[in-house]
Amino acid sequence: MDSFRQITYEVDDRIALVTLNRPERMNAWTITMMEELIDAFHRADTDDDVRVIIVTGAGRAFCAGADLNPDNMNSVKARAHSKEVPRDTAGRFALKAYEVMKPCIAAVNGAAVGVGVTMTLAMDIRIAAETARFGFVFNRRGMMPEGCSTWFLPRMLGFSRAAEWLYTGRVFPAREALEGGLISRVVPLEKLMPTVMELAREIAGNTSAISTALTRRLLWTMLSAQHPMTAHILESRSLHYMAGSPDAAEGISSFLEKRPARFPMKPSTDMPAFYPWCQDPPFEID
Repeated sequence: MDSFRQITYEVDDRIALVTLNRPERMNAWTITMMEELIDAFHRADTDDDVRVIIVTGAGRAFCAGADLNPDNMNSVKARAHSKEVPRDTAGRFALKAYEVMKPCIAAVNGAAVGVGVTMTLAMDIRIAAETARFGFVFNRRGMMPEGCSTWFLPRMLGFSRAAEWLYTGRVFPAREALEGGLISRVVPLEKLMPTVMELAREIAGNTSAISTALTRRLLWTMLSAQHPMTAHILESRSLHYMAGSPDAAEGISSFLEKRPARFPMKPSTDMPAFYPWCQDPPFEID
């Protein structure tokens, strides 16, 4: 939309495509980009015509990390020395991405370094081009991991792999990212967007928006649950709600009639009263 300066946002075929759009700077991260991404994710999450969110980068990079030009760094330093409770910009976006009801896919078309990789951790699926490179380079810059990465990475990869990548800060290729579980697929660059679009259309065209939203929240919640009983209780509650719903009736009818389903329920109006089922984190942040 024309209100954005550093990203583009378009919706087609029930898919919101968000593109980091500073190719001359390898899509380097700024406060403006963070604010626009949060806005775009809010728009997609509150739009019932959007079923899946895709994020990619313009040009040859996905996101090469924080923009180190003086203007951007001065803004960051000013915030760091303010009296407000400090909150890193990548973390603010990660929390927004974590909260949305729609599945999120990162199409990593090139370098994803620093915030360029941590910004993807709250997304559900990461698919990378063979030319992509990743790096949690913070300790090599005298900085600190951000974007809630010390929460996401050990849960996604295990402690040892997370520690190796965070401690060394080295840049590694897409094949190592695949082996370590950071991404789910590596494809040739020219096949990246067709592959991601095909996956997004499979979700958008065949599933209930409500079922998918509940499943997304269950998956993320169970990463830190202490006992399988938590999963049993929340799955049972969600199943009971959906079993008597119009979407379940349509899903069964369409299967028996051998036709595509036309699920009627909408996230804006039809989520169960118990969603979301927990305050996470269990305290307020201004």
